[in-house]
Amino acid sequence: MRDTSAIGNRTLGVVLSTLLQAGHRPLLPFGDGHPYDLALDQDGELRRVQCKTGRLVRGAVVFATTRYTGRKHRTYQDHEIDYFGVHCPDTDAVYLVPIKEVGPHTSAYLRVEPAKNNQAKGVRWAMDYEVRTKSEWCRC
Repeated sequence: MRDTSAIGNRTLGVVLSTLLQAGHRPLLPFGDGHPYDLALDQDGELRRVQCKTGRLVRGAVVFATTRYTGRKHRTYQDHEIDYFGVHCPDTDAVYLVPIKEVGPHTSAYLRVEPAKNNQAKGVRWAMDYEVRTKSEWCRC
């Protein structure tokens, strides 16, 4: 049986670490029951981040945009969170995806490789959402 709590804790840890290394100021909420796992202080404005574990499927990082509450899955709403913080162990990367760009679907895709049918219109490219640490973009 999969230990989903342990998977979620690992993902939160990687997302938190990556955001810190990239120069962000993450905040952790007190207690349980929040629809988000952490918040970001962006120039005095708080942005709520729900962390999700992605997996690489046919050239795209796939992640759930729902949560399980009791007996049913519920889609996150934009009044609950601002971003999905997605860690994909297969790509060893973290992506920060605005909820407004995901839509009311149960999962979302970030394309890593070109589609086999060469479709480019409407493709959400993973590299556009990747959180880069200062050492990756600064080369200092």
